[in-house]
Amino acid sequence: MPQQNRIVGPGRTDRSVLTDAGEQLAVPADWALLPPGDGPLTKIVKAKGPTWLVQVKFKKRFISKGIWAKEDHILAAREELEEKRCAPGYAQKRRQDLVRRENKQLVYIEDFYTEVVDFLNFHPRYATLAARLARAVTELATPVGSGTVARTERIPLADRARSAVIAWMRHQTTGYDHMAIAPVKGERRQVRRELASQSIGLLQRYREGTDIPLSCPLRRALIDGEGPSTPGL
Repeated sequence: MPQQNRIVGPGRTDRSVLTDAGEQLAVPADWALLPPGDGPLTKIVKAKGPTWLVQVKFKKRFISKGIWAKEDHILAAREELEEKRCAPGYAQKRRQDLVRRENKQLVYIEDFYTEVVDFLNFHPRYATLAARLARAVTELATPVGSGTVARTERIPLADRARSAVIAWMRHQTTGYDHMAIAPVKGERRQVRRELASQSIGLLQRYREGTDIPLSCPLRRALIDGEGPSTPGL
């Protein structure tokens, strides 16, 4: 079993893990736990041989608690990485990579904002409100590591923008966060579907340029800051 890569959960003891089937496995005596946080080091260790990735579920995501691997592999990987990081030009390359990532993020934020504005398609009468809503959704949804729908690359950017707007409105313009939803399979999804339909209907009024009362939940959330709750996507 140590010759096989695995994704496991924490075990009942410090040196044990649990498989998906609930089987408890003892960690080999010559293995050590490499904590998460250093991607390059983890990558080198994984390339050296079998590892057991320890994950725990948090809400809808899995969070790494580190990897079990041969202690010799971890030590050798640390030495290799330290040598690489001390090599001439490494620091400069790291700075260049950081600048590239920051620039890429700035471009993505701008593109995402544009997609949100396009999806909203508000009447010119409400252009200022559209810009304010697009900024609010973009600022919440686009940070790296936020885990929001805006960070996934599995769906087109336009679909990400639409989903982010609907999620923002679900938390800011409805009572969703305080609803008592029955613990029945599919019930929460149905509630979200119904609220999404309501949100689309509300957006349509802004697209048509009709008179909107001051009590409108979207207007209140954006202008008066009196939305039902703090948004979470």
